[in-house]
Amino acid sequence: MKDEPKDWLDAELQDTLDEDFELELEDAVLSTEIKRIYRENHPEQMDRRVYFQELLRLQSELIKLQDWASHYGEKIVVLFEGRDSAGKGGAIKRITQRLNPRVARVVALPAPSDREKTQWYFQRYVPHLPAGGEIVLFDRSWYNRAGVERVMGFATEDQVEQFFQDVPEFERMLVRSGIRLVKYWFSVTDEEQQMRFLIRIHDPLKQWKLSPMDLQSRVRWESYTKAKEEMFERTNIPEAPWYIVPGNDKKRARLNCMNHLLGLMPYTEVPHEEIELPNRVFNPDYERDVLPRDLYVPQKY
Repeated sequence: MKDEPKDWLDAELQDTLDEDFELELEDAVLSTEIKRIYRENHPEQMDRRVYFQELLRLQSELIKLQDWASHYGEKIVVLFEGRDSAGKGGAIKRITQRLNPRVARVVALPAPSDREKTQWYFQRYVPHLPAGGEIVLFDRSWYNRAGVERVMGFATEDQVEQFFQDVPEFERMLVRSGIRLVKYWFSVTDEEQQMRFLIRIHDPLKQWKLSPMDLQSRVRWESYTKAKEEMFERTNIPEAPWYIVPGNDKKRARLNCMNHLLGLMPYTEVPHEEIELPNRVFNPDYERDVLPRDLYVPQKY
C-alpha cells in the first residue's frame, strides 16, 4: 500500500511524533499569552520533522554505543550540571529513551541524610559508579557542593575549599580506573530561565518541577554565576574537561549534546547473533483456564 512507511526510520518517526505530543504538552496547557510570548522569543524554531529525524538517528547511534560498552566492558559516567530549567532533564530523557535500563541508568540523588552529611563527601556517589559494561548519567552530581550547597549556605567555605582541592584528584582517580568521564554544563540566559519558570508556574503538569531551591536560584542569579565561574576555573582539568551546552533552544541543545557525546566515544559496531523466532510448542492436552473477571483491569477506555 502506498501509505505504508518506506523504512524503519519513517515508521519510528510516525510513532515518535505521536509520543512528542505527550512529551511536549506545555502548548496545550499554557495560557495563550505565555505561549505567544514564548514563540515570539523563539522565532527560529527547529523544523519538527528535521528534529525527529536527527533525534532518531542519534538514538540509533546511542544504541550502538550501548552495545559497544556492554560488549567490551566499558565504564562511562556523564555528569549533567547547569542552571535550573536549563534542559538537563530533557537531554537525559532523550539519551536514555531507547537504551536498555540494565546498561544505562540515571542517578538523581536526593538531599543528603543526616548520616550522609557526616561521611566523606564523595562517599554517597561512589556506590553509583558503573561496573564494566555500564553507562551512568548523573542528573546533578558531586558538583552540588560547588553550586547549590555553596550559594545556599549548606556548606561552609572551608568545605567548599576542601572540595576544590579534592575533586581534581578524585576525577583523575576515576579516569585512571578506566572510567570515561564526561562533564556537561547546560547554560541558559537569565531571560530564558525566567520564561521557563513562568511556564512551570502556569503549567499544572510541570509545577512539581518548581522547588524552593529553584525559586531562590532566580533571586541569587549572580551568586550562582560567580560560583559557576570559579568551579570552571578550578575543576576544568585535562583528564575531565567541562563542555558547555547552550540551552536556550531545547531541541538543538539535546541534539548537540547527544552528537558531542557520541563523538567523544571510540565506539564501533559489535557482532550480533542473528535472532530467529522459535516456533511455539503446542500441547493438544493443554486447556487454558478461564480466569475470574475481577482479576482484570476495568476496560474504561
